[in-house]
Amino acid sequence: MIARGFRYKLEPMPEQEELFRQFAGVCRLVYNLGLEQKVTWGRKHRLGYVAQAADLTRLRAELDWVRAVYVSCQQQALRDLDRAFQNFFSGRASFPKPRRRGLDDSFRFPGREVATKRLNANWSVVRLPKIGWVKFRDSRPICGGVKNVTISLDALGWHVAFACEIEHEAPIPSAEVVGIDRGIATTLALSTGEMLTMPGNLGRIEDQKRKAQRVVARRKRGSNRRRKAQARVARLHARQARIRRDFHHRAALDIAERFGVAVLEDLKTRGMTASAKGTLADPGRNVRQKAGLNQAILNAGWHQFATILTYKMEERGGQVVTVPARFTSQTCAACGVIDARSRESQARFVCISCGHADHADRNAAVNIRRRWSTSLLDVEGLHQRPYEASTGRDLTVSENPRPSGRGRC
Repeated sequence: MIARGFRYKLEPMPEQEELFRQFAGVCRLVYNLGLEQKVTWGRKHRLGYVAQAADLTRLRAELDWVRAVYVSCQQQALRDLDRAFQNFFSGRASFPKPRRRGLDDSFRFPGREVATKRLNANWSVVRLPKIGWVKFRDSRPICGGVKNVTISLDALGWHVAFACEIEHEAPIPSAEVVGIDRGIATTLALSTGEMLTMPGNLGRIEDQKRKAQRVVARRKRGSNRRRKAQARVARLHARQARIRRDFHHRAALDIAERFGVAVLEDLKTRGMTASAKGTLADPGRNVRQKAGLNQAILNAGWHQFATILTYKMEERGGQVVTVPARFTSQTCAACGVIDARSRESQARFVCISCGHADHADRNAAVNIRRRWSTSLLDVEGLHQRPYEASTGRDLTVSENPRPSGRGRC
């Protein structure tokens, strides 16, 4: 069994949208009350989900506006809180924070309490308890059994997400291996020679967003005009995220269908995007340039791509492996000589030893692929570095030694 999500754009009527906001507000309140209760009494009393659900029953009996919201949604909020504390105590997450209006406008139903019905080729409806039938844009069929249904609000409107469990048996993966270099100018460079870049309209949307942000700065704080300007910035930001996510899904799907192993660099994105401003006593250097680089790295979405690629590869029987990132961009893919002078520019690599010339990102991708092959040889008992004769010609993937299947999972 594998878990998959299916997300669609909702088209609620005005009265349904009001109910959405009411449900989200009450569920947010229940979560925050439960958090405050745990913080205040958690050390003296063992407050788990069962105890807090009993308190919720008493609260619903006292307040009509809380009782007006479907009970399962409020119980799901308490389950989220209980899971957040479990993650905190196990070291997987930080201490839970209160949910905020505008950031946490969502609520969830158990899947057994929700039904769907198709209207035509483009539209379907979902039946939500105490809300009724709500239309959504049916862009792809829902597969598997629905476990839960989440209604959420973002800058582009209300959406419904179906979390499903699908019976799946992974096929025999391909024997092909690909190295992938993640960059900025070239988003993804494959060891096969393919170069994939983000859609060009992301840059145009970024220009529009900057203009909109300047409009926000000129508006009076707390005014309706400022809120409208902020909403425009949020919509542009959400459009960028959607385009970026679509690019990552398409690229990852293509790679997962063609290769059995995808090799990535072990990049520490959080450390790479840290601020360079330093402190008052020890100020940093090239702060503006580093800020621009940080923004470019985050816009490329390296971590998001790795996450998407991992589950798509596993679904098809493949795997994603990581190798150390050190010197992959300064190593010659033909002779193995490491020298920073060989990287003539962002795009051009010319080895100072053998004269091998290639696109710098493609050269790095070949090194990434070979680094994983070398680790397999080490595991199998060959404790020496593979040697490639210097020929001065381009080295393609077909010329690399194919790793043995014994080293794969």
